[in-house]
Amino acid sequence: MRTHGALRGVALVVAAVLVFGASGVAAVAAKLNGNMDKVDVSALVNPMPSQNTEPDPDDPNAGQAVNLLILGSDQRDGENAEIGGDDEGMRSDTTMVLHISADRSRVELVSIPRDSLVEIPSCTMTNGKTTKATRAMFNSAFASGWDNGGDMESAAACTINTVQHNTGLTINHFVVVDFAGFQQMVDAIGGVPMCIPTPMFSPDAGLALSPGFQTLNGTTALAYARARKGQGVGDGSDTNRIGNQQKLMAAMVREVLSRDVLTNPQKLISFLSAATSSLTTDTAMSIPNMTGLAYNLRDIDSGNITFMTIPFAPAKSDRNRVEWTAEADVVWSNMVNDLPALGEAPAAPTPDAPVEPPVTQAPVETTAPSAPAATQPPPEVPTPVETKEAGKEAFSVDDTTDVC
Repeated sequence: MRTHGALRGVALVVAAVLVFGASGVAAVAAKLNGNMDKVDVSALVNPMPSQNTEPDPDDPNAGQAVNLLILGSDQRDGENAEIGGDDEGMRSDTTMVLHISADRSRVELVSIPRDSLVEIPSCTMTNGKTTKATRAMFNSAFASGWDNGGDMESAAACTINTVQHNTGLTINHFVVVDFAGFQQMVDAIGGVPMCIPTPMFSPDAGLALSPGFQTLNGTTALAYARARKGQGVGDGSDTNRIGNQQKLMAAMVREVLSRDVLTNPQKLISFLSAATSSLTTDTAMSIPNMTGLAYNLRDIDSGNITFMTIPFAPAKSDRNRVEWTAEADVVWSNMVNDLPALGEAPAAPTPDAPVEPPVTQAPVETTAPSAPAATQPPPEVPTPVETKEAGKEAFSVDDTTDVC
């Protein structure tokens, strides 16, 4: 179970949409756009209700929420074979939906566990084959499309149809990312600072980290993302690993936003060149089209960039699988209606009405208390840091998930 892919896509997309317009990269837009592999899935994706609004030529998504489907590819040919091995075939074991609100004030990233049991609708392939609808693991949609259609168009389209069928969301764009590009992205920004609270050791992933603050290079960051078994890593499950990946994604976003990647043309072009070269996208996902979207996100508060996993529980039919809970329905419904995924924040309490002073009574004679004995000031108690449990609790880029 390899869920490392989503972190590459999410870190890329969040960072990219936040920097394109504001950083003046229009001059290299054509080059970056040419880096990406493009596939046309429009004929294979089931139509969803549209808002029937006239698009703004400078920002086709102006005034509308945008949903991007981010898929992590397990393709292991070429450069990726040296990193992940030489297994044949193509799988997508990680999926995340990135929702950008219509007013450009929120970015929400929702992980979908690969082991989720969902309805897989009938899918049509580029070669004309049609699959039967079934109930199966979520990531089987991508595999089925690849096995039956033999290409990325079929695999991506079947996954998009599955997301739309089970959530009600309209997916506007998709990106598929690979191993090699992620490593290059991390190295292009000079590494990713992380708090490692306990030793982490995973021979299978090639990971060995001591506790404390660390700056992970591309190779180590990929190992951190891929690690599923070992000391300090987790219980070996896909769902447990999602939390570590979300922490790494958030750290990448913080680093891109806080360092001079945004203002240093050399660093920016190096980062974006590495990022875009690792992508396969739909034909409409062009750099120029993203510029308008990005420009309107330039002032977003990092506290409004939220990571979460769709609420789930062990599946009743198979304890080794999971199924979405009723809370998941609320999350998807909110996103469909472009509301905060977790609901509106609670309103600030109103000031209490003034309280009438109590009626005073005649004083009662008492013995005067003796003077208190001199005491030492109490020892200073450190204020506890509130942390969020990544993968199980929603958290923002501003929140603390680990303490070193």
